[in-house]
Formats: sequence, structure tokens, C-alpha cells
Amino acid sequence: MELHRNRGVLPLALVCVAGGVMVLAVAGDGPVLRMLVALGIVVIGVKVLVGALRPFRCVLGAEGLEVRRPGLRGTYRWEQFVALALDDAGRLVGVPGAGLPPGLPVTARHPRDGRPAVELLDLRQVRESPDEVTAALTRYAGDRFTDARTRPAGADDETGTDREATA
Repeated sequence: MELHRNRGVLPLALVCVAGGVMVLAVAGDGPVLRMLVALGIVVIGVKVLVGALRPFRCVLGAEGLEVRRPGLRGTYRWEQFVALALDDAGRLVGVPGAGLPPGLPVTARHPRDGRPAVELLDLRQVRESPDEVTAALTRYAGDRFTDARTRPAGADDETGTDREATA
């Protein structure tokens, strides 16, 4: 399953850059505060624009995970992770195993037991829904994967079904 970057911020970034440049052009020798605000808007718009256009690739498959995003690039087999989890913030994190190359940035924690983990993917950055990604991870990563998102009140942790509905 190939995941695609969500480019929803692209139009807003373009509007910020264009609007800021127009205000700068119209302001000329006008008030310094107006020029500083317009310059700030342009800088923020450019930063968001660059972030939205940076290289991104994430493929989930039977063999493993291919990731190309800022801060992480490589192809990793499922066996290289002791555990994988999807947390409440929509981040896919992996607890490094013995076969994982050294030097990966350990910037997260496993949501259930707090072990140091590598943030592999932020689902807010992709078009596919968390449920689609969860289904693919369950299929490909098997027992290594845990959906650690908070379940609705009254839901059974093992099955995700409502206890009252099944009683």
C-alpha cells in the first residue's frame, strides 16, 4: 500500500506568499509594521510551501516499510522492529530491534510501555485514513503491530467491540 502526502495546506501557503508579496509591493515606503507583518506572512508561507513540496514516500508491503521523509530515509523489514504502534496523535512508531541500522533518530516512545521508538510516519500528513493504514499494518506487520489509539468508552480492548452491545 503506497501512502500519498496530504497537500491540503498547499493552497493556503500559496495565498500567504502571494498576499504577503502584494502587501509588500503596495506598501512601498509605508508603515514599517505593515511591511514586517507582510514579510512574516511571506516567510511562513514559503516555509509551509517548502514542507509540502519536500520528497515523501511511504510504502507498506509484505516485506516491510519503505520511508522517505525529512529525517528518515530507508527500507526496513518488519523483523527489524520489536514492536510497531499507532498512537493517539496519529503517529506510527517502531521500537528498534537488533537488525535495525544504528543511527536512526529515536524521537518517540511506544504508547503502551514507553520503550524508546523511532517515529516512522505521521498520519496527519497522508491522505489515507488511519483505519486504512491500520488495516494494512495489521495485514503486513502482524503481531508486531498494535493499534494503541484510545478506544471509545465501553469498548473491549481486545476486539474493539462494545461490551453492552454483545451482552
